[in-house]
Amino acid sequence: MTLPKDFEEYTRSILGPSRYDHLVAALTTDPPVSLRLNTTKQKDITGLNDRVPWCATGFYLASRPAFTFDPLLHAGVYYVQEASSMFVCEVLRQLVHEPVAMLDLCSAPGGKSTAAMSVLPEGSLVVSNEPIATRASILTENIQKWGSPNTMVTRNYPQDYAKSGLLFDVILTDVPCSGEGMFRKDPNAVKEWSAQHVKECTALQREIVEQAWKCLRPGGLLIYSTCTINLHEDEENAGWICKHLGAEPQPIKIPEEWGIAEGLTRQLSTTADIPADTLATTETSDEDCPLYPVVPDGRYIFRFIPGETRGEGLFMAILRKPGEQSNVLRQITAGLQKGDKKGRSQKHCKVPDNKAIKKSPDTLLTKLYNCGTYAVRTDADVYRAIPSSWLPLYDIAANRLHILHAGVPLGMVKGRDILPSPALALSTALLPEAFPRVELDYQDALSYLRREAVRLPDTTPKGYVVVCYHGHPLGLEKNMGNRANNIYPMEWRIKSTHLPEHPIEIIKE
Repeated sequence: MTLPKDFEEYTRSILGPSRYDHLVAALTTDPPVSLRLNTTKQKDITGLNDRVPWCATGFYLASRPAFTFDPLLHAGVYYVQEASSMFVCEVLRQLVHEPVAMLDLCSAPGGKSTAAMSVLPEGSLVVSNEPIATRASILTENIQKWGSPNTMVTRNYPQDYAKSGLLFDVILTDVPCSGEGMFRKDPNAVKEWSAQHVKECTALQREIVEQAWKCLRPGGLLIYSTCTINLHEDEENAGWICKHLGAEPQPIKIPEEWGIAEGLTRQLSTTADIPADTLATTETSDEDCPLYPVVPDGRYIFRFIPGETRGEGLFMAILRKPGEQSNVLRQITAGLQKGDKKGRSQKHCKVPDNKAIKKSPDTLLTKLYNCGTYAVRTDADVYRAIPSSWLPLYDIAANRLHILHAGVPLGMVKGRDILPSPALALSTALLPEAFPRVELDYQDALSYLRREAVRLPDTTPKGYVVVCYHGHPLGLEKNMGNRANNIYPMEWRIKSTHLPEHPIEIIKE
């Protein structure tokens, strides 16, 4: 790997020669492979013993398998995620002890959002956002496969959220960055690196955080993270957030043996830097923006450096907004109990009336656990079951944001009928007896995931059935009797026609 000269000189200057050489040596090795288990779908496993220290559901693998050809990946039983990024689990575990409304502002492809769903207290809402359409589509797929009903996916820019009037208890800003921490995994990050790009990223990151800050309730938690190494996008921006937005450090304690580095306090050498004419500005000078405040107890800034931790490069700063305001979901609950018009309870929420439809969406609603705790909402002929605990938040978002997914996808209007949503089968809110179930073998499971025709047993009832692999739903088929229609989403299908010689089995029960 040939690294840019400016990057080499600057990074050596902030890490020191020995530490820098250790980093470069690590970049020549294969990146660690890790995944996170979805314990709402699979609790007991064998064969995975190498745990990620800061994530109870994270595991390292000895090598990288062909994940695409494991049906359990598509069933949402696990998520392939780089280990350093799982640190958000430890942060939330230590700091969040009641249900919250959380916004993951730069969420695609969804790793940190699904990680948050695994550790936040039951009843928490995670809103995942991505402004770029292609990335937002992938994000929606991953969130729907994970299956949690307390989720929403939007496609908006940060300023849209700032104008929406919505507030959140926790906001994660995993901001776009120069990607220095991903050089080992992503050769394009090396090719695209430049001092000018670092400068542009630094400015963009501040713009994003400034908009996010408007959506954070007083007393709320801001998690700022990048996958880069330089001070400008990391410590200097953390210091800028504290100085210009008034953020306060929120320290936590972690074991030293995890090998997670502290924040860098200064440049070790001033002889090498990203050229001043392309990067230095009055905003990032020591005089205007000290690196970051120091706290006497615990740490709130964390650096994952390849070679020092088993994972890729990551920077994270944990900050809190001054002041105090009631938890967002608690406010919604109080409004519901008072009969607030902005937060009506489920019994007041009528199913949208469409006389052209011969079957009510209530038919699908009854297929969910605790169906009385949901309200039905419709958007462009798509019916959704929204948990009443955050219904007022959804109603505001539906009027002011571009929602791609929310709650439990029930179905879509087609002609005079409502067809069940393919994603309904993957929801953890779906009752096991809601539809007949058919178990597929490995080859048929891959055929189904390629959106090919799969023959069902002759004893299969007509109508919609859930097809499963190792007991885990993959999606829906409609059994016509003489044939079965595969309704797996076209955009989710496996495009490769390769069939592995042996089944890919990563998760063993």
